[in-house]
Amino acid sequence: MKPSTESAPVLVFGAHPDDIEFGCGGVIARETQAGRTVHLVVCSRGESATHGSPRQRTAEAKRGAALLGASLEFLDLGGDAHFEVSVAHALKLAAIIRRLRPDIVLAPTVVENQHPDHVALGRMARDAARLARYGGVRELRSRPAHAIGALYFYAITVEGEPAGEKPVLFDVSAPAVTEAWTQAMLAHATQAQTRQYCALQIARANVLGARCGVAAAMALYPADPLVVDSLATLGRTSRRF
Repeated sequence: MKPSTESAPVLVFGAHPDDIEFGCGGVIARETQAGRTVHLVVCSRGESATHGSPRQRTAEAKRGAALLGASLEFLDLGGDAHFEVSVAHALKLAAIIRRLRPDIVLAPTVVENQHPDHVALGRMARDAARLARYGGVRELRSRPAHAIGALYFYAITVEGEPAGEKPVLFDVSAPAVTEAWTQAMLAHATQAQTRQYCALQIARANVLGARCGVAAAMALYPADPLVVDSLATLGRTSRRF
């Protein structure tokens, strides 16, 4: 039996220990503070990073997840800067989808001009969402097939934002949400040694918020057209100028 949308967890894939916090941390904080279960899957330990050891970055990821109110696991897809799009790796992601049975999955965008691991993971998450629902896949037969409700992509950097696509803007301006998100980003102290990543992401959220009439917002990009059964379920649009 498929869990209801309200009770099903949100599943979030990230390539590196800080990607989720920087790319969609405000969304996660708002969901967990509303009582929804969110599970993070980080697919490397930052082995190729210029700053921070894998041990340090693993600890930072655990602290960041805790501050967001989410659970966390790590998955090996070949190591930082070594992701390759493959059926074997997509099946690993699909197995997690079958185990957790989420309604919503978040993953990095597949725009080319960004870290190649982001692109590879976004593609494999998209493939995994399909593989998870195919009942005859022999490698996945230990668990029942599962069809997610929707896959949304998040952009970790400005360069990762899909050009010409209109996003879903997610209001993250509640003070408790902003505080949890900010602290989760600051937990990745090794990555803030050469660039103000936290300030950059807050600035992006402030610009998106101004666009839609709230203090701060984050963008999510649906992988497929959204389906509704009533106009009453649709929110307002961003035109506030």
